[in-house]
Amino acid sequence: MSPARLSGGALNAALANELGKLIADFTGRGAQRSRAFVHQDVVICLFEDTASNAEKNLVASGRSDLVRITRTALQDAMAPELIAAVERLTHRTVRSFLSGSDGTGGSAIEAFVLEPEARGTSSA
Repeated sequence: MSPARLSGGALNAALANELGKLIADFTGRGAQRSRAFVHQDVVICLFEDTASNAEKNLVASGRSDLVRITRTALQDAMAPELIAAVERLTHRTVRSFLSGSDGTGGSAIEAFVLEPEARGTSSA
């Protein structure tokens, strides 16, 4: 039996929760606020208040460059797990993954471009 297809707010909540948990498990700290939005072939996940104490201290000492470099490396390393979660929850193939965070490590965004749906089907 295949898992139920989520849509609308239930899908958005499941994406925000699942990706937020993966990021927290991977990095040791999760976002204080997370939201996800699905629109046609695009999934956007926004994570706010994500900076660790170490990142906050680096920014305060003028080393936000290190925060950005570390965040980019972590996001690249997490990509396969994040993509797999989006594909599982949306029942669609991720064509492209884009990721970024602000210079302070306070906010992060994960964006997924999905393969177009076959005609006559809809998940969001």
